[in-house]
Amino acid sequence: MNKTEQLIPVERISSKIYLLRNEKVLLDVDLAELYCVQTKHLVQAVKRNINRFPDDFMFQLSKKEFEILKSQIVTSSWGGRRYSPYAFTEQGVAMLSSVLNSERAIKVNIAIMRAFVKMRKFLGSTEYLAKKLKQLEKETREKFAEHQQQINMIFEAIKELMTEKEKPKRRIGF
Repeated sequence: MNKTEQLIPVERISSKIYLLRNEKVLLDVDLAELYCVQTKHLVQAVKRNINRFPDDFMFQLSKKEFEILKSQIVTSSWGGRRYSPYAFTEQGVAMLSSVLNSERAIKVNIAIMRAFVKMRKFLGSTEYLAKKLKQLEKETREKFAEHQQQINMIFEAIKELMTEKEKPKRRIGF
């Protein structure tokens, strides 16, 4: 284990990654905590270098997104914010290292990039498992349907054997 991994455990970073607008993102408040800076200072540094953060690197949550996110996270550490938080994609987090030019920022960014990679590997493996499970389920359903048809045929044959067919009565005499 190297010093960067000791600095911030990957699990701690991974727990702060959210899925918003179909993007895995970290919020400004969580990044500020990881970098050991105030959120307002992080946002100020970003705004001073806003040309480095296009929409696919960073976006501000809508009021509705912010309310939904707050309701999902029972313990809010945001307090009384006057504006919605900024969300940073993996590329946006990478760009932060050039804006927050400190030794800690570099180490934290390395740890965050590793967390994103680890999460991507995990999601890739679960997608593979989900695909295999779906395939197995399909095959099982097909085999079950085939066997069910055979079982139904057996029951029909048994029912036929159990019901006596009326045989024509032989006439006695002329």
